Amino acid sequence: MITKDKRLLGTVAGAMILAAVTGFGVARCTADPAAAPAAEGEKEAASEALPSSLAITPEAIKAAEIGVETIGAGGLGSEIISQATVTAAPSGEAIVTARAGGAVTRLFKRLGDPVSAGETIAIVQSRDAAQIAAERIAADARSALAQKNLHREKTLFDQKVSARVDYEQAQAEAAAAAAEAQRARAAASAAQVTRDGSSVIVASPISGRITAENASLGAFVQPETELFRVADPSKVQIEAAVGPADAQRLSPGDRAIIELPDGRTIDARVRAVTPGLSGDTRSATAVLDVPGALQPGLAVRVRLLPSRGAETGGPARIVIADEALQTLEGRDVVFVRTKDGFRAQQVTVGQRSAGRVEILSGLKPGQIVATKNAFLLKAELGKGAGEEE
Repeated sequence: MITKDKRLLGTVAGAMILAAVTGFGVARCTADPAAAPAAEGEKEAASEALPSSLAITPEAIKAAEIGVETIGAGGLGSEIISQATVTAAPSGEAIVTARAGGAVTRLFKRLGDPVSAGETIAIVQSRDAAQIAAERIAADARSALAQKNLHREKTLFDQKVSARVDYEQAQAEAAAAAAEAQRARAAASAAQVTRDGSSVIVASPISGRITAENASLGAFVQPETELFRVADPSKVQIEAAVGPADAQRLSPGDRAIIELPDGRTIDARVRAVTPGLSGDTRSATAVLDVPGALQPGLAVRVRLLPSRGAETGGPARIVIADEALQTLEGRDVVFVRTKDGFRAQQVTVGQRSAGRVEILSGLKPGQIVATKNAFLLKAELGKGAGEEE
């Protein structure tokens, strides 16, 4: 039975300490039979007991900031590593303009404020708005008069006093007047003219936050000038630059893994790949749909996993982050998530590239392994082995 101190001491610069975290325990187990056998001269050493099990609660995992990742099949050759940028989705950003020129008389929102779809942000007093409102009123009046004339001509025609041609002429004039009134109302609605007809309303077409502000109280603005920019942080996409050959391997729906600057990873899917190449970079753009809210403009690294890029023939290979691979008692191990914590799994290592390492044997697709701060598990497991009673 192995007793454990309740604190986990990291040996890397900064000495990360897990305080007030419970639920740690180390058990000495035999090496996993699924692990790859050692070389002929090392069989005897490989058969020795390897401290492999580490009990740790979910709270302790969160406190230690231990990252995990679900692994999948595919060697280094099947992955596409790309630098990417978080951008606003087409429906996630809106440019807000004034539909008519005039002076800004009221501002209801400031930079960074939240807004709802249709909410008024500012009021612009405009002579154009007054003209639009006057045209609407005049068109409504002409339409009403044309309807009265039509009613009178119909009465005269029914009494056989007026000719049919006069009645048909009144019908045409009424229809034309109604159409003009409808056009004038649509124009006033599109310009978002206020009820008194003196100003136009500047409103946001989407919900989100104001990310840019170019309006000042009292300033004169031209029609269609950008006054505000509104973005919805929940509606973003990621644009990754890929080479021509890699672009041909990608298909909509392919899986991707987003590596954030803080070490977290997010699963994403390829939505589309541009058919042409950029004139500046000579590369295509893979557009990824990603759940959750990310800051537009954030630079991230993307690992694309094309469905047509999986290796065929020979043993299935797995690629993991280089930080997930640890050395324990002279063996290459990876910490696999279990229901109670983690288990040190011996693996056989292949090629390395761009911070990734290929695992030839010892792991299976679908397993969850520790990545970020995996060295803390190694330190705790090694300390537990030295405290065996």
